[in-house]
Amino acid sequence: MFGGLTFMRKDRMCCGVLRDDLVVKLGPERAAEAEREPHVRPMDFTGRPMPGLLYVSPEGVSDEVALRRWVVAAIAFAEGLPPKAARRTKSGRRTVSGLPTTARQSGTRT
Repeated sequence: MFGGLTFMRKDRMCCGVLRDDLVVKLGPERAAEAEREPHVRPMDFTGRPMPGLLYVSPEGVSDEVALRRWVVAAIAFAEGLPPKAARRTKSGRRTVSGLPTTARQSGTRT
């Protein structure tokens, strides 16, 4: 994620680390609620807020309980999204997130 560390769930970004901040993807509604919490601000990496994405400063994840709460919320959001549609590569192979669908199903990489 933009030179940081990204964690995926069901082929979707759910959270990550960028510089010193935790980045969580909660969706627009939950993010709007969470913005009112201390140490939380909209993710504005591109210069304007990105809907549904938040930065949580180190003070907001200073203990394991707080970190776990944010990560669990981000995972729950990602798992609640519909599966990504398979795409075709230039060679005509079907893929999801860069892996051929057959490799994805068998758990192996090609």
